[in-house]
Amino acid sequence: MDKFIQPRPLSAGDTIAICSPAGAPVEANVYEAVEVLRGQGWNPVIMPHALGRSGNYSGTADERFADLSDALADPSVRAILCSRGGYGAVHILDRLDRLPLQADPKWIIGFSDISALHALMASKGINSIHASMAGHIKLGPEDEDNRNLFDILRGQRPAISFGSHPYDRPGVADGVLLGGNLAVLADLIDTPYDILRPGSILFLEDVSEPIYKIERILYQLRYSNVLPRLNGLIVGKFTDYKADRSYDDMETMIRDMVSPYNYPVAFNAPVGHVDHNIPMIEGSHVTLKVTTTGENHLIYWK
Repeated sequence: MDKFIQPRPLSAGDTIAICSPAGAPVEANVYEAVEVLRGQGWNPVIMPHALGRSGNYSGTADERFADLSDALADPSVRAILCSRGGYGAVHILDRLDRLPLQADPKWIIGFSDISALHALMASKGINSIHASMAGHIKLGPEDEDNRNLFDILRGQRPAISFGSHPYDRPGVADGVLLGGNLAVLADLIDTPYDILRPGSILFLEDVSEPIYKIERILYQLRYSNVLPRLNGLIVGKFTDYKADRSYDDMETMIRDMVSPYNYPVAFNAPVGHVDHNIPMIEGSHVTLKVTTTGENHLIYWK
C-alpha cells in the first residue's frame, strides 16, 4: 500500500454516479446534491437502486452491487458519490473485490460506513476520498468542505488547516494517510481489507460508540503493534456518546492510550459525523504538522 493509483481528475461533462451502498438516503438530499454537482459542470446520474429500499438498506445486496459494479465498469463515470452511510457496504465487498478496479480507477466519495469501500480501494492501491455525502453537498459550492472536495476532484490538492487542542502532541510526520470510521475499520482487521497498519498517518472518527468500546479497539491496535508504530495520528470527531465513570470524554481516553508513543497527535480534527467534515484523500502521501501556535496542517504531496 505504499504506491497508490490516483484516479484522473474530473473535467467538465464527466459523469458522477450516485450510489447507495448501505442505507436508504433522504431523496430530497440526493436531488439537491444532483443540482449542485450539475452546477459544477458535471453530469450526475442517480443509479437505478440508489433511492430504493429493502429493509434497512437502499436495496438488496444484489441491487447495491449492481449499481456499484455498473458504475465502476462505465468508462464515462469518473467518480462515485455515495449518497449516505449507515450499514451494509460490507455485504458486497467480496464481489467488488473481484472486479478489475485498477484497470480504470474511479474516485469513491463518502464517509461513515463507506469506510469499508475506502478500505477496499486502499487494498487495491487506489486513492479515494473520505468526505461528505449528499446531505452536505446540497449546501452548495460556497461551503468550505464542498469547495475543497470539488477542488480535489479537479486535480488540486488544497492544504488543510484546523485548530489546535490542549491534548495535541506537536511534531512533523510524513506518511500515507489512511483511516475513517474506527468501528467499521476494526471489523475488517485480519481480512484482506485491513488498513490499520504501522507506518501510516492514521485518522479516526466515530459516532454513537461508548468510550470503553473505542478503548478496547485501541488496545487491540496496541497489542498488534499498530498503535505504537504509527507515523502520526489525527483524532477526528467522536460524537453522540456519553461519559462513563472512567472518562468524561473520548479525547482524554485516547490521550492516555497514545501517551507512551512519540509521534505527532492532532486532536479534535474536523473529520466525522459533524457539519464541518474536511475531505481526506485516502492513500495520499502527506505531511502532518502539529503545532503549538493554534493551527495544525495537513499538506498533500504533489
